[in-house]
Amino acid sequence: MKATPLSNCERRFLLRAVQEKKRLDGRQCYDYRNIRVSFGADRGCCMVELGRTRVLAQVSCELVPPKPSRPTEGVLFFNLELSPMAAPGLEPGRQSELLVSLNRLLERCLRDSKCIDTESLCVVAGEKVWQIRLDMHLLNHDGNITDAASIAGIVALCHFRRPDVSVQGEEVTVYTPEERDPVPLSIHHMPICVSFAFFHQGTYLLVDPTEREERVMDGLLVIAMNKHHEICTIQSSGVVMLLQDQILRCSKITAVKVAEITELIQKALENDQKARKEGGKFGFAESIPNQRITAFKMESAAVDTNDVEEQAGEIIAKADPPSEVFANPVLHTPGTAQIGEGIESSWGDLEESEKEEVAEDEGESEAAAFECEKVKTEDTSTVRETKSDEPIVLSDSEEEEVVILEPQELPRKTRTQTSSKQENPSKKVFNKKRRKKRTSR
Repeated sequence: MKATPLSNCERRFLLRAVQEKKRLDGRQCYDYRNIRVSFGADRGCCMVELGRTRVLAQVSCELVPPKPSRPTEGVLFFNLELSPMAAPGLEPGRQSELLVSLNRLLERCLRDSKCIDTESLCVVAGEKVWQIRLDMHLLNHDGNITDAASIAGIVALCHFRRPDVSVQGEEVTVYTPEERDPVPLSIHHMPICVSFAFFHQGTYLLVDPTEREERVMDGLLVIAMNKHHEICTIQSSGVVMLLQDQILRCSKITAVKVAEITELIQKALENDQKARKEGGKFGFAESIPNQRITAFKMESAAVDTNDVEEQAGEIIAKADPPSEVFANPVLHTPGTAQIGEGIESSWGDLEESEKEEVAEDEGESEAAAFECEKVKTEDTSTVRETKSDEPIVLSDSEEEEVVILEPQELPRKTRTQTSSKQENPSKKVFNKKRRKKRTSR
């Protein structure tokens, strides 16, 4: 996914703000963004926030054979990863020009400056040495990746502790942190990169450019320096030609910024070491400010209970007196009571839809009962007309069997069967017509 390009209006607005010596975040031309360093629970893990640019660094080590050309020196390996999580324009698994240039610059800043004593990483000359691997991941991109990565790398190296080892003959023993205290790396100095952005062919200069300012700049100058004012590396890119006076002015600014950043790093390392030594809380979770909602924690506060009785008395004195009228309790059913005017219980009341269904069922039952009563009266009248001592002969034709029915038992059996089976009204009418037809014959 490609990055969203800047419109012409945004480009003109940024360049006009640079000419007026103004920046979008309110900083001055030579001001750095806020730097925040936080450490993880493990040694050698840290996260550096330069404004909204975040870089996570992790240091690891292992025993490997040394290089044939340098049998008594350890191996240093540096790697910076740019993922689409940091910015949409960054592609995963692809060595872009930006990533290659950043890795080369960090290697010159940390390895070629000899800030780490590689000879102290040798365990057995020509056989086993320590390989120190520094992995850095860009979590969020808001400009000036170089400075944030250099600070995160040197802080992680200073915070890292390698396991202690012992050599007895040809046997090498690596001790766990519980058996022996880990050993810190031998670091001579702290090289830190400071970036300068040039606009209008070097006429205007900004320190620590943001992502939008990097899009409209003409050139970029990176100077790596330590607090002893020793320049470790210089890199210039872009289409701007710099003069000697401009480079000297940038180097003076770099010396001031590097001294401030180095002091901040040392203070952060001391605070973390103090917290670990005293058994306090440390790690990324503990570095979240308590004021944030996502912190899910609050500091314990002491509660003074000495004047509780006096305060309670004052509150009662200032409060309105209670009303003298008390409602009588109402007993609805045994085991329940009500005090005051409450809402009547609607437990067991039917809803409107249920009431309609009940009404329809009642109407149907009444209609069925009315039909049954009507059939009963008709059957009774028919039986009374045919009541006599002679038997009733029902025959539809000469070949049909003759059925003789008793006049006294016929109505009772018919009625019993009708009431038990509850025949339909239409069937009852049909039986009545058939009975009349047979009687007439």
